[in-house]
Amino acid sequence: MIHNNNASVARMTLFTLGLLGCCASVQATENGAPTTAVGVYDFGAGMMPPATPFGTVGLRTAFYSANVQKDRQGRAVDNHFSLDVLSIGVAYMRMTDYTVLGATYGFGAVVPFFKMDASIKVQTPGGPLSLEADPFRMADVQLLPLILQWNLSPNLFINTQLQIQTPTGDYDKNRLVSPGLNHWTFSPIVNATYITDSGFEVSSSFEVDVNTRNPATDYKNGVEYRHEFAVGQHVGPWTLGLGGYYYRQFSDDDAPGLQSGNRARVLAVGPAVSYFKPGLPPIWLHAYKETDARNRAEGYTVALRISQSF
Repeated sequence: MIHNNNASVARMTLFTLGLLGCCASVQATENGAPTTAVGVYDFGAGMMPPATPFGTVGLRTAFYSANVQKDRQGRAVDNHFSLDVLSIGVAYMRMTDYTVLGATYGFGAVVPFFKMDASIKVQTPGGPLSLEADPFRMADVQLLPLILQWNLSPNLFINTQLQIQTPTGDYDKNRLVSPGLNHWTFSPIVNATYITDSGFEVSSSFEVDVNTRNPATDYKNGVEYRHEFAVGQHVGPWTLGLGGYYYRQFSDDDAPGLQSGNRARVLAVGPAVSYFKPGLPPIWLHAYKETDARNRAEGYTVALRISQSF
C-alpha cells in the first residue's frame, strides 16, 4: 500500500511539474484558453430577439481545432499539441415590454456542454511525458441578468449586456483540460449593427472579461478583451460576407511562480453567412481561421447558430 501511494504521488508530481512548465512558457490565461467563448456574434449582433410571450430559445454548436501553440514571439512550440473542442450551447433570451433608459429590457441564460479532446507532450526531469484528456461535460453556465436594446433608427441597432459566467461546469485541477474554469467572470458587452439603405451591414461586439481567482490553483486570469465583427451584403433573406474576432489580454495573469508579461492574443477571419426570413428560424454560419497568435493555441473554428421565438 505504501509503495502504491508513493508511486501515485510521484506520478502526480511529475504531471504537475510538466504541465506548469508548459503553461508558464507558452500560455497565458489558465490552461491557455480564453475565459469566455469567442466567435459568438456576427451579423445582427446589435439586434436582440423581439419581445414575445414565452421568449426565444437558441442553439449554438461550434467546433474548434488547433494543432499548434505559439510562444510570446509567435513561434510554434514543438510539443505535439492537439486540441479539439465540440461545444453545444442552449440559450434562452426573454425580451420584455419594459423600458430602461429608453431601451427595451431583457434577460437570459446560456447552458453549454463541451466535448474536449486534448493531448500534449511536455519535457520533465524524467523525460518526455504525454498528457491526454477527453472529457464530455457541462461547462460554466452564463447568466444575463441585464440586456438593454436600443433601436435608434431603421438602420442602427445597439444593445448592452451584463454577462456573469458561473463556476458550475465540470472541473478537475489535475486534468489537462476541463469544461469548467472554477472561477467567476463578469463581462460587460456592447453590440452594434448598422445596415445601409442598400443593404450593406457592419456589425461589432465589444466585450471585457474580469475574472476572479481560481481557489483550487490560486490562478487569476488577467483582464481579457475581444472585438467580434462582421461585414456583408444583404441579398434577399441572405447576408453574405466576412467575420472574425480579435482577442487580447489587457493585463498579466497572477499565480504563484508565474512570470509576468505572458499575455495572449489572436486574430481570426473567415466567411460568414446568415439567413433570415419572417416566419422561419434565423440561421447563422461562419468559419474562422486564427492567425498572429501569441502565448496560446492557433487553430480554426466553425460555428452554427439557430433560434426560434415563441
